[in-house]
Amino acid sequence: MIKQCARVIRSEIRARRFCGPTSGLAAGYVQANIAMVPEKFADAFAEFCTLNNRACALLHRTEPGEYRMPELGDDIDIRTDVPRYLVHRQGREAQEVTDINDVWRDDLVTFALGCSFSFEEALIGAGLEVRNITEGRNVPMYRTQKPCEPAGPFHGNLVVSMRPFSSDSIALASDVSGRYPLVHGAPVHLGDPSELGVNDIAAPEYGEAVTVFPEEVMAFWACGVTAIEALRNAGLEFFITHAPGHMLITDRLNDALESLTDIRVLGWGERQTAV
Repeated sequence: MIKQCARVIRSEIRARRFCGPTSGLAAGYVQANIAMVPEKFADAFAEFCTLNNRACALLHRTEPGEYRMPELGDDIDIRTDVPRYLVHRQGREAQEVTDINDVWRDDLVTFALGCSFSFEEALIGAGLEVRNITEGRNVPMYRTQKPCEPAGPFHGNLVVSMRPFSSDSIALASDVSGRYPLVHGAPVHLGDPSELGVNDIAAPEYGEAVTVFPEEVMAFWACGVTAIEALRNAGLEFFITHAPGHMLITDRLNDALESLTDIRVLGWGERQTAV
């Protein structure tokens, strides 16, 4: 039933009847950040992902020009199946679109990276409230002052997502998410956001602020938007990403990721040249 739900949601996205954030959708199935990079930069970007695996765990890498992703879903067409894309051109503001057929290039290599939306179902199943879901908001994401390991032209600071929990449930939230290291795992920081260089929790760089009650502890997870920042900093002439919070919903089970640290065990990324 869940698998059918994922495919139905993708069909709605493909038909442009749904173009919103995907947090809370298709519970039980893996969601992925998406980056499409010209082939000549693909190996360096893969290295950046490897060096910064907590934020940019590489689930799958296509061949150049390949827009089908059967390893992640039989009917997936990466040109139409993400709710919102950002088309980036050097020196211009990114263009937000819902279909990239008209800008697709045969030299583009698509990367699917782990996303924390994948473990939100497990948090809810453990009896925890996921505030961005209950408030119907895109998860808040913040640029930190923590530098990533550079690779080739790719560099930047870690981006984190935030979810608040009561002090007596924060350990459970950390434990549950920690079972899924390929979709960011446990939080990278708990508590005071200023220790990450985040000075205004009400003004995220991406997504939308959520309510944080005075007695709650803020949990910060490494976020795949880190890859978007690194791509922007690289000065590439052209690349495409998902819009933050608008993920590719796959047909692969979150349960298959539990405790895994190497996606090759599942064969999803068997054609990767760097992991």
